Amino acid sequence: MHSIEYMPTSVGEARVAWYPGQGKPRAILTVGHGTATGIEAPDLRALAKALPARGITVALVEQPYRVVGDPSLSGPTILDTVWRELWPRFESARLPVIAGGRSAGSQVACRTARDLKARAVLALSYPLNGPGRAPELLATGLPTLIVQGGNDPFGRPAEFPTLPAGMELVEIAQADHVFHVPYDRRTALEMLTTAVGDWLDKRLRQVAAPRSTGPTKASRPRCGG
Repeated sequence: MHSIEYMPTSVGEARVAWYPGQGKPRAILTVGHGTATGIEAPDLRALAKALPARGITVALVEQPYRVVGDPSLSGPTILDTVWRELWPRFESARLPVIAGGRSAGSQVACRTARDLKARAVLALSYPLNGPGRAPELLATGLPTLIVQGGNDPFGRPAEFPTLPAGMELVEIAQADHVFHVPYDRRTALEMLTTAVGDWLDKRLRQVAAPRSTGPTKASRPRCGG
């Protein structure tokens, strides 16, 4: 079961689909959408289906420009402003909040997470080759999981820079920017949700552990193949 909440912002209403964590929720994962797809994207739906069983509440956030159908509201400054305005609602449950998104939504999460005191960042299909860029991604200053398709034209895993400690990259073998694969897509999405769920479990267990900030060669597990 999930619920829809329309939340006011300075540029119109955002739509948030809430998928409550089962039992006693442990954290909230907020996930923004990309430019070409809204919160109906298969990877976002897969997370919303899989993570509540782990006690993670998932909030799929649809920006006002898609709700009202006004592309003029889709600029980065407006997207970031909306995200900041919605954040107090996510914090109101008094649970750890993870900032996440796919493609353009992952850029919003990366740009705002530190200021908003998010617990961590989830970046799905980060568009490294444009409009995203490495400094934006690396500047989160927070534990960050990047989930990237092996054949994503916006940034293949091998093109990513060396990641600092606390940042991880998981490759979904042969997947493109929207995680289409030449094998059963359900398998790819299961690999994605398992990687995210395991990472969240680890982050929540280590929440009080000190963070290391020294550079290291990234661990890049490869799923499928």
